[in-house]
Amino acid sequence: MNCFNIIAMRLQQRTQSAPAVQETLTRFGCNIKMRLGLHDVSEDFCSNDGLVLLQVCGEKDELDKMLVELNEIKGVKAKMIDLDD
Repeated sequence: MNCFNIIAMRLQQRTQSAPAVQETLTRFGCNIKMRLGLHDVSEDFCSNDGLVLLQVCGEKDELDKMLVELNEIKGVKAKMIDLDD
């Protein structure tokens, strides 16, 4: 199983797109080895934009399907980096 793929996702309007993103990530949960979510936050501010990084494992067809579904969500832009030799 290939685990040398990273998906980087930008979420615009994070609070609106998060439920659909979470549903998609749950559906592909067996393909996700690592998940890291980042957004700006301070005492009086919480950014509505966010960045999610995923280390994903699996067959290319399945990972491509996940990428397509993520990009179909309004406000989400996702790209995959294949680091396999």
